[in-house]
Amino acid sequence: MCNCPDTATADRLAARLIEARLAACVNRLAAVQSVYRWEGKIETASEVPLLIKTTQERYPALEAWLAAEHPYDVPEIIALPLAATLPAYLDWVVQETLPE
Repeated sequence: MCNCPDTATADRLAARLIEARLAACVNRLAAVQSVYRWEGKIETASEVPLLIKTTQERYPALEAWLAAEHPYDVPEIIALPLAATLPAYLDWVVQETLPE
């Protein structure tokens, strides 16, 4: 998961993640309102969440790429453990994220 400051950034990052084969699929969700503390002040911002599907093997490369390309000083990059999935879907994710 990763929040972006706007739709244009979310779309650009999503497309480039797919092009780089770091993700098999990226879902751009509807904008959300985020409330958080930053540098001692409470902030409110509209953000666009991305759900990024990759493998555990590709995650380190995805994280490094996203940290370097994201416009935030400290981007939200969260990996959630996979409890279960349809085996055919997992096979597809693996195939789509194999480096060329």
